[in-house]
Amino acid sequence: MGRSFENRKHSIAKTASQKSKLYSKYGKMLYVVAKNGVPEPESNPPLKNMIEKAKREQVPAHVIEKAIEKAKGAGGEDYSEARYEGIGPGGSPVIVDCLTDNPNRTITDVRNCFVKGGGKLGSAGSVAHFFDHLAVLSFKGDDEDQVLELMLEGDVNVDEVESNDGQLTVFVSPNDFFKAKTILLEAFPEIEFDVQEIAFVSQTNTVLEGEDAAAFEKFLDLLNECDDVQTVHHNVVMTPNEA
Repeated sequence: MGRSFENRKHSIAKTASQKSKLYSKYGKMLYVVAKNGVPEPESNPPLKNMIEKAKREQVPAHVIEKAIEKAKGAGGEDYSEARYEGIGPGGSPVIVDCLTDNPNRTITDVRNCFVKGGGKLGSAGSVAHFFDHLAVLSFKGDDEDQVLELMLEGDVNVDEVESNDGQLTVFVSPNDFFKAKTILLEAFPEIEFDVQEIAFVSQTNTVLEGEDAAAFEKFLDLLNECDDVQTVHHNVVMTPNEA
């Protein structure tokens, strides 16, 4: 049974202001990943992966370099990870991942987004059971048996390999993310990943139409306005009102 994974990314780079927010968020994530490991991409796989992801989002090189240089210095901001769960418009389960230097501010901002967006913030674990926490690698290809064999030979804890319209998506344990990626790069040197991330993969979809879909879009916009919010996970497929 396939997971029918869709990389549901909410675009926030529509205006100069929104691009600035996107760059700021990546700058924070790059800083934290570099600070928690070493500020050298070749010696820090999570940092290397984050740089690749930032480049795909068209984050300027100077933003990336500034974050890494900042991580090389002494002191600096003290960020911590925070995760919030709740129900969004239309009864949709939502997980919000944040990086914060002020947890009280962050939870207040996120709660306000849920309230204003027509949802309700829940307790830890309240909706996580609607998702599987997995590493996801997606790329063009059609030989799922070959990829599955590579994963098993490499002793990767593979959950599933999905083939859909010339696209292969590999789901593995988060702990095996970099092992799986290395195996694929060695087997297919020309590979280009369309998705390479650790994510909450929904077990089912919530289809929202018309006003519910519009309300969910507004809810996502509110969350993306929060500087501390880094990633929003949900299972919504939206069908907006037809003009």
